[in-house]
Parts: sequence; structure tokens; C-alpha cells
Amino acid sequence: MLKTNVDRLVQISVMGEIAHPASKQSPYRISTEGEPTVMTGSAGITYNVRVGDSATHWLADHVEPAVSIKHPQGDGVSGPNGGLNVLACMGNRAQVVSGKAEGRTGIVTGKHGGAERVMVDFTPEIMEELVLGDKIMVRAWGVGLALTDYQDVKIFNTSPCLLDAWGIEEGDGMLHVPVARLVPAAVMGSGLGVDNLQRGDYDITMFDEQVVKEYELDSLRLGDFVAIMDADHSYGPIYRQGAVSIGIIIHGNSIVAGHGPGVTSLMTSRSGNIKPVMDTKANLATVLALRDDI
Repeated sequence: MLKTNVDRLVQISVMGEIAHPASKQSPYRISTEGEPTVMTGSAGITYNVRVGDSATHWLADHVEPAVSIKHPQGDGVSGPNGGLNVLACMGNRAQVVSGKAEGRTGIVTGKHGGAERVMVDFTPEIMEELVLGDKIMVRAWGVGLALTDYQDVKIFNTSPCLLDAWGIEEGDGMLHVPVARLVPAAVMGSGLGVDNLQRGDYDITMFDEQVVKEYELDSLRLGDFVAIMDADHSYGPIYRQGAVSIGIIIHGNSIVAGHGPGVTSLMTSRSGNIKPVMDTKANLATVLALRDDI
């Protein structure tokens, strides 16, 4: 088992409400071909989209799987919602604390930057009981998680239970990390320029057909672990030859320039001490046994 500082990590409560889908003044999104299109967006309760499902084939833009939560106070990036987005980690337990589904539980699966929302997976039966505005409390645990034997590897947004279940192995002084896909840093878009990886995501652009085919990006699933090659996420995502960063697909594709399936960062090594291991089962739904139908 990987040696960590888990005994020093604080567990703390943060809370949000199921967020209502919104629209700008114009309902249109403009594609990279200049076409105005009206599409389903993000937020709300997405009854038929969960982690484990495709991230690319929906007639939607930035679709967020299952349930999206946000704290109503503050400007999104500071105050209570800032706390929710920074402290919640992938794999954290989330509990409904109001409404018909009170007491039911789910799992944190993503953080959407710009929108400043946290995604939580629930079973279809629980989602049928939920309504917009229901309060969901997250037992946040994972901020500060570190690998004591790998000083070059930084961990972000990862709960200790996810790290334990992931199937990471050690060998030749490196971490062998299961991932479903490799992604070249050259196609990473929206989210570049931020100064931290503790909240939000950045997007895989899907507009170069040759790259999409070569790396089989059209088969990406929500919840897939992906390795972004030549990307250093130590203090914000940048291009650095030889670096390797690992993230998880947290929202669906987009037709808008610079956007695409979103990746929340989980791990990075500036010197490349992470060796991606291809595994088609490297998906959050499988690793945490969230579904029995995939």
C-alpha cells in the first residue's frame, strides 16, 4: 500500500444545493464552424447521464453527470461555494440533508471550473427522489494528501479511499497508474492559465480529427482516468516536456472553441515519475463500484 500522510488530514463538512440549469440572454452556442445551436447545458439533475457513460455522444454542451451542486452564497469562487469547490475531493461521501431523499448518500465525482459546481453521483432511484434546491452535505477529506515516498508527485482533489481503490502500483522508482486514455498536452484548452488545481477543470479540445482518432478520444467516458502527457500541474496546468499529469473526465464534450470534455486534476509529476498503465476499466464507476451495469 502507498505510504501517505492520511493520519494528518482533516475531515470537514461542506454543503451545496442542487443547482438549477441556467441560460444566458441568447440561447445559442456558436460552434467552431460558426453554427448557432441550442443545446442542453449543465447543472440540475441529469437523470440518464452518470459516470461510466460516454462523454462525447450526447446532444448537450458541458453536460454534468448525475447531480450538480453549488452553494447559493457568495460569488462562486469565494465564500461558502469556494470552500465547497476547494475542499470536496473525488470519492468523498455526500449525504442528502433535506427533502424526500434525506439520508441517502452519493459520491463526489467532479469539479467544474467557471461554473464552480461540484458533481455528485447518485443511483437512478435516489435521483428520482431529489428536487432542485435539495441540500447535500459533503464529508470533505483529501486536501493535503501526499505520498511520503514520492516527493516529486503531487496529489490534488483525491480522497484517501479513492487512492486506495485506484490500483496504483510501485516499480522502478515510479508510480504505475491505471488510465483509460492518453491525451497529448497540445489539445488541452479552456482552463489553461489558472494558478491552482484545487478546484475546477480544464478541457480536452476535440476539433482535430486526426488526434481524436489516434488517441481514441471519441470513446472517452465520464469518470475515465486519463494521463495528459507533457503536462505539469504542480502550480496550475502548463506544458512541460516529460511531465505527466493524471486527471478524471468530469463533464461532457462541447461544440465551442477551446472547450471539450473536462478534466479535474488528481496527480502530477514534473519529472515524469508517473507511468500510465492502459486499462479500459480505469473509470471511477468501476474503481468505486458505483454501478453494476457497466
